[in-house]
Amino acid sequence: MCTVCGCSDLVTADGKVMTHDEAHRLGLAHSHAPAFQPEAVSLPFPHVQATAAPHHGNRHHYGTGPAGVSVPGMSQARLIEVETSILAKNDAIAAANRRVLKALGVLALNLVSSPGSGKTTLLCRTIEELGDVPLAVIEGDQQTSADADRIRATGARAIQINTGKGCHLDAQMVGHAIDDLRPRPNSYLFIENVGNLVCPAAFDLGEDAKVAILSVTEGEDKPLKYPDMFTAAQLAILTKLDLAPHCDADLAAYEANLRRVNPAIHVLRLSTRSGEGMQDWLDWLRARLAEKAA
Repeated sequence: MCTVCGCSDLVTADGKVMTHDEAHRLGLAHSHAPAFQPEAVSLPFPHVQATAAPHHGNRHHYGTGPAGVSVPGMSQARLIEVETSILAKNDAIAAANRRVLKALGVLALNLVSSPGSGKTTLLCRTIEELGDVPLAVIEGDQQTSADADRIRATGARAIQINTGKGCHLDAQMVGHAIDDLRPRPNSYLFIENVGNLVCPAAFDLGEDAKVAILSVTEGEDKPLKYPDMFTAAQLAILTKLDLAPHCDADLAAYEANLRRVNPAIHVLRLSTRSGEGMQDWLDWLRARLAEKAA
């Protein structure tokens, strides 16, 4: 379940709202009907009803409660309880992934972004520039093996994870992929997450760092609109730098907004097409791998 976006299968069991998995684990009979009808607000159109946001002030802002999210039929306390339980299980698996990778001296990076930012293109160029350095790639998408096929065409080893309706990778998926990939000691493991600026921010995969990739065509306000992702990232890469003059991109505004939500974030600018800034990215990678080995 992802309580960040509410993409869950909620059921009613024993008079409570819980996830489908919880009901099965407890052996409870359950129904997909909500536990109660949420308060409805009349709109100007008599045949339309809408659920009121459980907050004062702007009733259309569903992220101001303690849980940071609203799901019909679930209280803020219950949302926090469910999310804490799910993330605790994920974090335990992520910690196990991290122990395995640490023992091998593998630098694992979780590449996160919106769709179309240039993650796969950057990875392909990075693999070419790194040459014979051992590395492996985990690709995450809802469907197809298109990105893993592109990575394998460079000669690198890659595993494709298809999440179906899932909007992010989790630690268990990545752990299974690590088992199959068997990364070499003192190597790189690149994890290209599902294209999504929301849900992947909450899920630790066992990586050393999240790398947020943001193209100059997406708009300078993206860090302000999706602060969780950029707060969780240690590095932000502004890609498609060669297009900046053609879309009036304000690079200073990009960096200023990134640092508004994360003052400690490191920012690189690059273009995979022209090669500008690639050396800075490669230097960052090599420095982090050396730190991991030490």
